Amino acid sequence: MARERIVTGEALSPDEDNFNWSLRPKKLSELIGQKGLVQRLEISITAAKQRKEPIEHVLFYGPPGLGKTTLAHIIAEEMGSTLVQSSGPAMSRPGDLMGILTNLNEKDVLFIDEIHRLPAIVEEFLYPAMEDFTIDFTVDKGAFAKPITFPLKRFTLVGATTRAGLLTNPLRERFGIFHHLDFYPPDELCEILIRSAKVLTVEADEDALQTIAQRSRGTPRIANRLLKRVRDFAQTVGNGRIDRKSAVEALAIEGIDTGGLDALDRKYLTTIIKQYNGGPTGVEAIAASLNEETDTLVDMVEPFLLKTGFISRTSKGRKANGPAYKHLGLEHPRRDDQNSLFES
Repeated sequence: MARERIVTGEALSPDEDNFNWSLRPKKLSELIGQKGLVQRLEISITAAKQRKEPIEHVLFYGPPGLGKTTLAHIIAEEMGSTLVQSSGPAMSRPGDLMGILTNLNEKDVLFIDEIHRLPAIVEEFLYPAMEDFTIDFTVDKGAFAKPITFPLKRFTLVGATTRAGLLTNPLRERFGIFHHLDFYPPDELCEILIRSAKVLTVEADEDALQTIAQRSRGTPRIANRLLKRVRDFAQTVGNGRIDRKSAVEALAIEGIDTGGLDALDRKYLTTIIKQYNGGPTGVEAIAASLNEETDTLVDMVEPFLLKTGFISRTSKGRKANGPAYKHLGLEHPRRDDQNSLFES
C-alpha cells in the first residue's frame, strides 16, 4: 500500500474531496490556467449546444490533481445536464455499467475516473454504448438464450486517466476529444491560491501564497492542501494571517523544501546518486533500495522529478541530472556532462 504523502496529487481522504469541492470552479470562465485546453473545450461545448447535441466523448489524461474531475463537472454544468460519477475499479461486471447507462438522460455526462482500470469485459460492453448509444445483453441461457439490443439516450462519456498508455486502442479510438493536462506554472497556482484564500475567508499576503505555489509541484490539489496546512499553522502559532514567514515555517514542519520535494523525493534522488553513482539504474532496483512499490515511484514520484529535470529516463534506466545534485547540495561528478533531458 502506498504511503500517504502531502505532496501526492491523489486525494488523501473523502473529507479532503469535500474540502476541494468547495474550492472548485463551476464554469469554464472561472477556471484558471490550462488556457489552450479551455479554449478548445469552449469551442466544442458551444458547437454542441448550437447543434442541440451532447458534446463528443472526452478523454482527459495527465498526472493526478490537475483538475480532470473538475473539468468533467464543468462540462455537465455548461451543457445544463447531470453528471454521474464512477471509476474503473468500481465496475467489476457489465451489470454495474448497465444500471448506470440505462438511467442516463439525454445529454447527461458519465464520468469514469481511472478508466484505464476498467475490466476487459466491462470495457467491451461499453463500446456499442459509446458508438451507437445501444447496449447488447442476453436473456435466458442455453438453447433459450436471446440477444437483445437496448437503446440508450445520447450521453457524453468523460474518461480520466493518469496512464493513457494503458488504454486499449479500441477504447481510445471511441473518444472524439482528447485533452492533456500539464503541470501549472507557479504564477497560475498563485492565482488559484488567491481565489481559494478568498473562498476560505483567510487573510494572506501574496508573497506567502507565491511561496506556497512554488512548492506545490505544479498541482492545484497540492497547492490547496498546503494552503490548508499553512492556514492551520498561522492560526495556531501566529495571528491567523498568512505571511511569508508563517508559510516557510509551516512548510518546513511538513518537510517540503524549496523545490517542492518531500522526504521520499530526496531519498529517491540520494539513492540514485550515492548507491548507484548517479545512474543509470532500473526503477526496480531503486524501489528495492527504498522498500517502496515500483508503481509508487513511477506514478507518484517520478513525474515531477522528470518535469523539473532532476532525473531523466534512458534506455538503461534512471539517472540523476545536474539540477538534482545542486538541489541536494552535492557536487556533480561529471561537470562536462549536462545529462540532456531529451535523452531516451
